[in-house]
Amino acid sequence: MSLEVVEADITSLALDAIVNAANESLLGGGGVDGAIHRAAGPGLLAACRALPEVRPGVRCPTGEARITGGFALPSRYVIHTVGPVWHGGDQGEPGLLAACYRHSLALAREHGLASIAFPCVSTGVYGYPAMLAAAIAVRTIREAAWRPREVLLCAFSPAMAGHLRAALAG
Repeated sequence: MSLEVVEADITSLALDAIVNAANESLLGGGGVDGAIHRAAGPGLLAACRALPEVRPGVRCPTGEARITGGFALPSRYVIHTVGPVWHGGDQGEPGLLAACYRHSLALAREHGLASIAFPCVSTGVYGYPAMLAAAIAVRTIREAAWRPREVLLCAFSPAMAGHLRAALAG
């Protein structure tokens, strides 16, 4: 398995799947989530709306993942995962963040996917410290029982790429 960092717009990657750092409603939002919804087109929103709610307004609880088609994206699928909001690290945030990567990889395996790209989940408006989140991402992917042939850690900025590269080297 290859695991590498790329600095790119995740919506431009032609892989089996890209991972969306979503909110629990899966109906779009800001940051990566908004960019993926805009690039995928209205079919993605319709597919997300079709996913059953597990409780009112929640289609994907924090730490879990769901999969839809990629629609107008160059990737075949979008795996939506909901990371934790940072509250200082003592409210289960590390375990929930690791679960995002594990559940996303499990969906990739179930669907026979060979390539996937992850953003650094929870580091935008959810406020997870980038260095800590990058370390959890790398450790969780490396420790996974199964991984696709190609795993990319996609950074939108040089600073985030630096955190991810440091985690890979560490």
